[in-house]
Amino acid sequence: QVQLVGSGGGLVQPGGSLRLSCVASGTGNIFTIYAMGWYRQAPGKQRELVATISSDSTTNYADSVKGRFTISRDNAKNTVHLQMNSLRFDDTAVYYCNADIWVLLGQRRDYWGQGTQVTVSS
Repeated sequence: QVQLVGSGGGLVQPGGSLRLSCVASGTGNIFTIYAMGWYRQAPGKQRELVATISSDSTTNYADSVKGRFTISRDNAKNTVHLQMNSLRFDDTAVYYCNADIWVLLGQRRDYWGQGTQVTVSS
């Protein structure tokens, strides 16, 4: 099996920055990571896509975060990052990392991290 462990959330003031990280690891498994991404869910709202990055590093962002957030990946470390700048009140949410992964002798499917809380407050 593969686990995604997200980290980096916290409390920041409006206009501040935060960097989220997510590491994929397997327990004795060989796996291939395709697309990776970040999603978020705020209270009373549905989960929404924040940003994705493909295996060839093509990126896609929600309109609400374009120009402020940057997604990147380090394939050697099986890691995806989300650099968040110019944070706003409405960025407050639980952020989940996601990865499309194929496990040797297994299936290809989406895996999800446990979620990390980002709170923007003055």
